[in-house]
Amino acid sequence: MGFLTRMSHSLLALLMCMAAGGVAGIFAPALGDVAYTAAQVYLSIVSMAAIPLLVVATFFGLRQTMGLPFPARRIAMIAGLALLLVASCAGTGLALGWVNSPGAHLDADLREHLGELVQKAGDGGDMEMRLYDGGVQATPVERPRATLLPDNFFRVLVEGRSLGILSCALLFGLAFAALARTQHNALNHMFEGIYRTLELIIARANILLPVVAFGMSAHVFSQTDAVTIRAMSGFLLHFVVLVALLGMAAIWVIHRRGNQPLVEVLQHLKTPMLVSLVSSSTTASIPHTIEAMSARLGFSRGIVELVVPTASVFLRAGSALYYVLLALFVANLYDRTLSAADIGMIGTGATVAAFASAGNNSLTNVGYAGIVLSLLQLPIEAALALFLAIDLICEGPRNLLTLLASCALIAIVSAGLPSERVAAPAAHAAPVQPLRFVLTRGNVYLLAGCSVLASLLILLMGIAVGARQAVQPPAAYATSAAANPGISR
Repeated sequence: MGFLTRMSHSLLALLMCMAAGGVAGIFAPALGDVAYTAAQVYLSIVSMAAIPLLVVATFFGLRQTMGLPFPARRIAMIAGLALLLVASCAGTGLALGWVNSPGAHLDADLREHLGELVQKAGDGGDMEMRLYDGGVQATPVERPRATLLPDNFFRVLVEGRSLGILSCALLFGLAFAALARTQHNALNHMFEGIYRTLELIIARANILLPVVAFGMSAHVFSQTDAVTIRAMSGFLLHFVVLVALLGMAAIWVIHRRGNQPLVEVLQHLKTPMLVSLVSSSTTASIPHTIEAMSARLGFSRGIVELVVPTASVFLRAGSALYYVLLALFVANLYDRTLSAADIGMIGTGATVAAFASAGNNSLTNVGYAGIVLSLLQLPIEAALALFLAIDLICEGPRNLLTLLASCALIAIVSAGLPSERVAAPAAHAAPVQPLRFVLTRGNVYLLAGCSVLASLLILLMGIAVGARQAVQPPAAYATSAAANPGISR
């Protein structure tokens, strides 16, 4: 277990596991399938613990934030900055992607291959439906339920809808924060125990990250055609480079706002970054991120516990960048000339699609690209056919950018408030030196002589006082002798 723990915290080891998984996916697909099954077990364990952890962490964070000065203003500031960060990621990707034009320089063979994939997706989209069958009773179709404000908390909890779960947690946290402290002490202790238990489960499950990296890489290389990856390499390169640039900008913001050395910021955020990059889950890194941002980097724990779980669902900075580059790639693939109005629609549509995809898994996220493509009147089948094949490759960088954007949001909101900051532990604090008294031999002789002299003075003063009282009788005795002369005779 110690070996797996060290490997799960090492970037080089995880990269080697991904490379070995790619080789296994090409030459030994059966071994890759076994590792991918283990990766799915890991994701199931993390999801099992992450959903209640999301509820409890949001509950604690909201309760502590409500106790800070100007809580409504602080929460509105968090929401506004989250929207600004997502729009900024979309705008940055739109500007750089429009200049470099991913997908515009494909050769004829690769363009023909991608066209065949889109054509197959379009031909396979027909579905046979029986409108009426007299022998079979019609089954009513259930209407889709809203997930933002669900009517049944247990339903969304069982179905794992993180958006509805988070909405219920926010409402419950607001009601709980309004109670007096004497009314919620017992529930507070119970939630604290649950919180620590769920953190321990996810921390133990993250030991399997090397196996997850191996299995995911093997699955991608065994299921994806090499020609498709080569044809989509322009999109992948642009996406990874932009994630790296925006991620470095977020780390610089954390470094400047937190007044911490850049090396220490990278060291403390290394574990949550690796978990987000490898685990393909936005919630697996929640306990590591809370510990890094509050206990290590010294930001307000209340704000950290509120922003981290909420941002894992709502703040889809990586998805916004993904949708922008996806729309540009498909437009260049179809030789669509983009005007200034089209550029504005892509940025707005990508931001809306990023927030609309909150609480959905990877496969569903690709479908939300249709919001952007429909604005440009481009075929949605292109997104489903081309990007589902490489979505597992993009999922790790997408989650990583979302994590770093959340940490930058925490740094911006918490910085400059000393009363709300927790001092980070000093790395090399000097030990407290005890007070020492050193006496030489001459000092000892001098101290002894002074003690003897003081004793002699006290003794002489006592003898002098006693002799004086013997020579002069007490005043009461002299007075009684003068009043009774017969007695004196």
